[in-house]
Amino acid sequence: MRFAVPGDINTRSGGYAYDRAILACAPDLGLLPLPGGFPFPGPSELETTRRVLLAAQGPVLVDGLAYGVLPPELIEARRGPTLSLCHHPLALETGLSEAQARALRISERRALALAAHVIATSETTARDLVANYDVEPARITVAAPGLPRAEAAPRRGSPPVILCLGAMIPRKGHDVLLRALARLQGLSWSALIAGPAPDAGWARRIGALSTRLGLDARVRFMGAQDQPGVEALYAGADIFCLPSRHEGYGMVFAEAMMRGLPVVAARAGAVPEVLPADAGLLAPPGDDAALAEFLALLIDTPEVAQRMGRCGRAHALTLPDWPDTARRVMDCLRAAA
Repeated sequence: MRFAVPGDINTRSGGYAYDRAILACAPDLGLLPLPGGFPFPGPSELETTRRVLLAAQGPVLVDGLAYGVLPPELIEARRGPTLSLCHHPLALETGLSEAQARALRISERRALALAAHVIATSETTARDLVANYDVEPARITVAAPGLPRAEAAPRRGSPPVILCLGAMIPRKGHDVLLRALARLQGLSWSALIAGPAPDAGWARRIGALSTRLGLDARVRFMGAQDQPGVEALYAGADIFCLPSRHEGYGMVFAEAMMRGLPVVAARAGAVPEVLPADAGLLAPPGDDAALAEFLALLIDTPEVAQRMGRCGRAHALTLPDWPDTARRVMDCLRAAA
């Protein structure tokens, strides 16, 4: 049994972290590397992918970044069952043109029709696949990301530290966060924004926006972080905020809750599924005024922030760890064999 993953498996993103964790917890599942370039591969990348998948025998699970654009004839030609891991539908990525989104929806719908089984990372994504991609519920298994146990953050920042952790891409809503912070100039706070920058142009735009809004003295951009760096950021934070425009799950929200951090986010995709109402506050997607109002509430009323942090941690401690998630994935592969 193999797990086909496009690009660099060590890429720092929630989707790749999920893939790495499954491989680490499932010794019977081997990595099948695919070329990069997905979801817009060139001819040579598609040809390499074709050769790799046709040579693989037995069940192969393909990460959705690649699966959604696989040619139907390739899936049909494989000598074993092909399964899809869908983090979120490809067409929901922010920043696509209408033509790109339409093409991805058509391609992914065709590919999913041929999947032996589909693994979704959230109930929200599973419902989306049923409603908009014609996947029968019986062909879907939800395997939510695991959540390793961790110590709660002390939350003693003075001023309170707002942490934003996520890749520098338009979907994550860093622009919304900065506009919200610009509304809070009269309050005491500092902010740390960390994460890789796969979209260098977007990262430059966000840096320029911070300067234009007069935030450079209070907002620090920390760049990509290794795991010890991420742990240090969580340990030094008081509030977590990531106003994503869509999330297929949102692992960082669960991680923030495990650290006892109150969360401010957007009511988008699977975020309401991950974040209980008593653990955080959800603004409409793209609404910087509402986001600022919720951040101000947590800054001005520490008792509310503390209560939400406690509730979030209590919920996080009930969530599965990665070995549980890996077992669900492996059960699907064995059933398809």
